[in-house]
Amino acid sequence: MKSLVGRPVRMVTAAVALSLLAVGCGNGGDSGKTADGKTIVKVAVWDYAKTPEFKALIEGFEAKNPDIDVQPVDILAADYSKKVTTMLAGGDNTDVLTMKNVTDYARYGTRGQLQSLTADVDKLDKAKYSGLDSFDLKGDYYAVPYRQDFWVLFYNKDLVKKSDADLSKLTWPDYASLAKELTTGSGSSKVYGTYHQTWRSVVQAIAAAQTGGDLLSGDYGFFKKQYEMAVDLQKAGAAMPFSTAKSQQVTYDAMFTTRKTAMVPMGTWLAARLLQAKAEGKNDVNWGMAPLPQTTASGKTVTFGSPTAFAVNKKARNSAAAKKFVLWASGPEGAAAIAKVGVVPSYTDDAVLKTFFGVKGMPTDALSKKAMTPDTVKLEMPVSPKSSDIDQILTEEHELVMSGEKSIDKGISEMESRVKSEVE
Repeated sequence: MKSLVGRPVRMVTAAVALSLLAVGCGNGGDSGKTADGKTIVKVAVWDYAKTPEFKALIEGFEAKNPDIDVQPVDILAADYSKKVTTMLAGGDNTDVLTMKNVTDYARYGTRGQLQSLTADVDKLDKAKYSGLDSFDLKGDYYAVPYRQDFWVLFYNKDLVKKSDADLSKLTWPDYASLAKELTTGSGSSKVYGTYHQTWRSVVQAIAAAQTGGDLLSGDYGFFKKQYEMAVDLQKAGAAMPFSTAKSQQVTYDAMFTTRKTAMVPMGTWLAARLLQAKAEGKNDVNWGMAPLPQTTASGKTVTFGSPTAFAVNKKARNSAAAKKFVLWASGPEGAAAIAKVGVVPSYTDDAVLKTFFGVKGMPTDALSKKAMTPDTVKLEMPVSPKSSDIDQILTEEHELVMSGEKSIDKGISEMESRVKSEVE
């Protein structure tokens, strides 16, 4: 396996994949073998250069299976779901598809676009696979998770130490007060107390997880307090305005690594990005993790997250080799490979956890370890044939509320009426 620098000839970009569809070649006319006889397995991924787990898994698998050549089909993260949907609709034969979220998975699985892995899943020690149940579609499995992310609070230790706040048991009101306290400067020198990515999850998934709300229900009054806090932080200048972040395509990792924010609620995948940037000499932020703030001070940490999985395309050219990759990547050897780069695997045991916290640069303080052991992790979006349509409505209305084009009450009312009228 060559380094990233040596991959351009082998790398299959999304643009190439889609152009093949356009000329009717999506099903492929080649042999599915390299010049030296290796079986080719193409894997759809996103942002390959910035997502270290893919390189770790591919290199690890190829080392164990020298007769298989794994080729990533690299797609921009923001375009991933849309482009994979287009590829599948056009009959593309990319062998392995990364399931970025369970919403997309439910859509592909119920449309018959993925191969069944039920017989293989039935042979696994299911107790060791976090998030596996999320891929149960009426008793059938069409993907196996290799990663289980959940949300924590990342913070800049040098900036936050100026406060005497106890990050181990923050409530959201505590968090909002701390964000205002930590905000300094103005203009180009401004440092925000916190940064909220523009995703609806920052408000809606947190509210659902910590109040017991149901994102599929069509009743969204439980969003209100979380929206009130998020909007108030913008008005107070303690969080970047949504419209600015959206129009300028600001990213959470850039805000954090350039010290433009003291805190950022985010998924555990950020740890791997920070470690990679530090190894490349691009980030020397002194960072740590704390449990996600809570709605109530119950002493328990409830957060949300989502597993990431691999599936085999129903029209895969090399199904047997593709399945072999999926099962290896999601099993103990794949778990060890991604734990070494700071990614939280789905498969867990004591050895994997030891590997994760043994990564150079990984915070090992008590607070960071507490953050990595929440009491409850709720699924970000329930699996249902309705999930995709509801997700679209909730996203659209979220953007209108956070940009100030609708009031919180009006936005929630629109979410409820649209879900009930537009989603059967």
